[in-house]
Amino acid sequence: MTRAVMIQGAGSNVGKSLLVAGLCRAAVLRGLSVSPFKPQNMSNNAAVTVDGGEIGRAQALQALASQRDAIVDMNPILLKPESETGSQVIVQGKRLTTVRARDYSALKPSLMAPVLESFNRLKAQCDLVIVEGAGSPAEVNLRANDIANMGFARMADVPVILTGDIDRGGVIAQIVGTQAVLDPEDNAMIAGFLINKFRGDPTLFDDGYRLIEHRTNWRGMGVVPFFTDAGNLPAEDALDLRRNSGNGPIHICALTLSRIANFDDLDPLAAEPSVRLTMVRAGEAIPPCDLIIIPGSKSTRGDLAYLRAQGWDIDIHAHIRRGGHVLGICGGYQMLGQRIADPEGIEGTAGETEGLGFLQTQTLMTPNKRLTRVTATHASTGLNIDGYEIHIGTTTGVDCARPFALIDGQPEGAQSADGRITGSYLHGMFADDTFRSAFLSKLGAPNSGLRHSELIDETLNALAQHLERHCDVDAILSVAR
Repeated sequence: MTRAVMIQGAGSNVGKSLLVAGLCRAAVLRGLSVSPFKPQNMSNNAAVTVDGGEIGRAQALQALASQRDAIVDMNPILLKPESETGSQVIVQGKRLTTVRARDYSALKPSLMAPVLESFNRLKAQCDLVIVEGAGSPAEVNLRANDIANMGFARMADVPVILTGDIDRGGVIAQIVGTQAVLDPEDNAMIAGFLINKFRGDPTLFDDGYRLIEHRTNWRGMGVVPFFTDAGNLPAEDALDLRRNSGNGPIHICALTLSRIANFDDLDPLAAEPSVRLTMVRAGEAIPPCDLIIIPGSKSTRGDLAYLRAQGWDIDIHAHIRRGGHVLGICGGYQMLGQRIADPEGIEGTAGETEGLGFLQTQTLMTPNKRLTRVTATHASTGLNIDGYEIHIGTTTGVDCARPFALIDGQPEGAQSADGRITGSYLHGMFADDTFRSAFLSKLGAPNSGLRHSELIDETLNALAQHLERHCDVDAILSVAR
């Protein structure tokens, strides 16, 4: 019979996603077939699955750790924030609706059925399912109709390991306080606790560890030191994006948009020895560089206004006058054109916004979302690129006659007449080592020989070994039922 165990957090961003990825790889190395599962996720960093839907990027990484193809059942409910108060609701890989945050609670009761349906399908396929919670069960104001933490755990009868983050301080209160606010039935689901992200000598926390065990009567399952190679793995939360990466000769600046999406496009560049990648934050000017990347966005017109509010449009103009290059990916591609029209208000208020005007293109937002994995042929080099598309909107115009790539013989993307301004809907292009090397060579970068997929796989193996050394993996797996 398939067993399951759930990793919940005593707070947000305690490292649940990384722990689940590491435990999945540890289970694989022990000869088990394993699958990740997250009932509900909130992220604009999504992945396209082999069954033609979308899930959170963290679950795609966990699938890779499990040596399984990513499928929609691994993350049946995905919330993609489009504004401060509203999110697109993805159910089993497909868009259901867009709701305001205060209205989502009314929708939740109908979502438990697809959550359990997906969970049970996964259970039928493997020996073990490792479940990741969302946020924290200590948010008891959200407990009614919960599908993400204890509501799911109790409905599916999955035991819980509670994780605290010692790096941000107050970990004793995190864990003991969680027990204090949970009702007895929810507390009964917790089989033990983990301390994550410890820096320094872990024996210095021995007294605190024993205090938590005494106060909660929960079993301690380890103190996990900070995993220093975590930066090699895709981040799901934009808050985790590093300010600067690398010190190579080619300087690339990427704009940290307010609704930045699919920013793992940048991960291979951050890992490149030949690249210095700077994430430009709100209130900062874009420094002199070789290439500016405008990444994807969940709210293209909203983020275009945000870009202008930072003065980045002026900086990009100056960069182009100096002979610099610009790449827009997905929403960034749409922004580079002359106009973005959203007559139906699909991404927010209906209307039309003047684009940056660097490409002779126009974009019309339509309800149909394109979700597909593709193999494209780069127009200027003839190299194949394995990537994916995940966007709404159709872009047309004069510069589309100079495509970035061809997909099944059809043009994709656009380039300016001088070739220095490029737009494309193709995500994941830089994960392809051969293409990335060729692209960077046009900027003057030497071939570093980086094999990015191998780096990810080696890091997942190292993460599994890290957990085996510092926590009781046997105990964690033994509580699964």
